[in-house]
Amino acid sequence: MARSAVSFEYKRRIAINKVGVSAIHLVLIAMTACFIIPFYWLLCCSFKLPSELFEVPVRWIPNRIQFDNYIRMFNYIPFARYLRNTLIIVFFNIVGSMLSGAVIAYGFSCLRWKGRDKVFVIVLITMILPFQVIMIPLFMLFQRLHWIGTFLPLTVTCFFGNPFYIFLIRQFFLSLPRELREAARIDGANEFMIFSWIVVPLSTPVLATVAIFGFLRTWNDFIGPLIFLASDKLYTLSIGAQMIRSRLQPNWELLMPLGVIMVLPVLIIFFIMQKYFIQGIAMSGIKG
Repeated sequence: MARSAVSFEYKRRIAINKVGVSAIHLVLIAMTACFIIPFYWLLCCSFKLPSELFEVPVRWIPNRIQFDNYIRMFNYIPFARYLRNTLIIVFFNIVGSMLSGAVIAYGFSCLRWKGRDKVFVIVLITMILPFQVIMIPLFMLFQRLHWIGTFLPLTVTCFFGNPFYIFLIRQFFLSLPRELREAARIDGANEFMIFSWIVVPLSTPVLATVAIFGFLRTWNDFIGPLIFLASDKLYTLSIGAQMIRSRLQPNWELLMPLGVIMVLPVLIIFFIMQKYFIQGIAMSGIKG
């Protein structure tokens, strides 16, 4: 009787665990569908005729897949030029964010100097300032520097550090064993050697996370290019999307393919680097 009771209890727990795992999977599938369905709808609409976009009932599969919307979109705006401008800004933003964030975070986490923690608090306080508050002062500053109408306001500023990236990298640096740096100092390594040979190679996850955040922030940025880029030759894809929509007609059939093109790189980069992204976010919160 005792063995049968133990066996029954064991089977009951296994059944409960299976039900719980199944419920979790159903919730995850439902949440995944909430994100996949809008993108699927965007992709389908990019191949539809303008008359089919707002049909009732909704047609989830186009009658005929046609690429006229993509061809018209490429001809409606100088897509190649806008893509090149966007990639230039994205590249310098990623490089500047990783370089400046790593250097500044190393000073806040691995070096001891008077007033370090107070200065770090001041850096964190700047995170609460929205861009709209400093937008006009920045414009006046860049105007005096004769940077308006160039890429400089959107690229050079990234090399001076972003508070969120500094905080993220600093938290990751604090999770690294201090013994590694102390052993390197005993062997005669200076701070630059410790930073470049030990800390940076171990910080691939958080630097990849910063690169992803920097890409998303710059790729989708609209206000910055709109304010600081005064020439049509310097416009980005986000401004190109607004130019399509700002005509007398919304031109939804042209916005759909442009939306697909702008979303695809984000999805591809995230799926390729998701391991580093999750690891960087998780390890950045180990120590405070």
